[in-house]
Amino acid sequence: MNKPVFHNKKILVTAGPTREPIDPVRYISNHSSGKMGYAITAELLEQGAEVILVSGPVAVTLQHPKLKMIQVTTASEMYLACCRFFEIADVAIFTAAVADYRPDKIAVQKIKKSDSCFTITMTKNIDIASEFGKIKRRNQVSVGFALETNDEQVHAIEKLNKKNFDMVVLNSMNDANATFGFDTNKISIIKDDYSCTVYPLKSKKEVAADIVHEAGVLMTIKELHEIEEMTRDYESMYQ
Repeated sequence: MNKPVFHNKKILVTAGPTREPIDPVRYISNHSSGKMGYAITAELLEQGAEVILVSGPVAVTLQHPKLKMIQVTTASEMYLACCRFFEIADVAIFTAAVADYRPDKIAVQKIKKSDSCFTITMTKNIDIASEFGKIKRRNQVSVGFALETNDEQVHAIEKLNKKNFDMVVLNSMNDANATFGFDTNKISIIKDDYSCTVYPLKSKKEVAADIVHEAGVLMTIKELHEIEEMTRDYESMYQ
């Protein structure tokens, strides 16, 4: 009996939102529930993978002997956690909704309600997926997510190229019962050859299976290419 494609493969997954503190009681975040990232993690574990899950604050839980869970809060913490494991990962799946910006200064004490308004100066966070795209090995697979509100495919392809992804999972805020908070999702998968597959609305468990399957196809192709290159190098040595 053949083993699953992901048997004993090391997979890095990011999930959930990040929270960027303003003061000791307030923060900037987004509506990500982490459900999609956790569903992908569960599917990978079912297929025998060893998963490192770097998760922002979520209400979802998951336990498995082959799961290494790292809980973080901020984008900087998520990046540093990923730095520990990206090099050993066969596949990296960046599902987390990472805050693009953080407050430039965090107030030490709670900001009191005094003036009618106040200003927060924001500093750009490190782009986690983009940084790892710069050092990705040829035999690694990198999967990104794009949540868009307009010109969806155009923006997704820009992200594909800019961050050196092998494929991008595209969500649209214009699709009903999809994206943040829902137990269902509707996606399109765009690969680095610019092929695009559009999927119907499904449960996030089913969507996770689709994403993992396509990532597995890309991983297998890269493994075959690597074997072919090694074979050619070996044959050239003895010609």
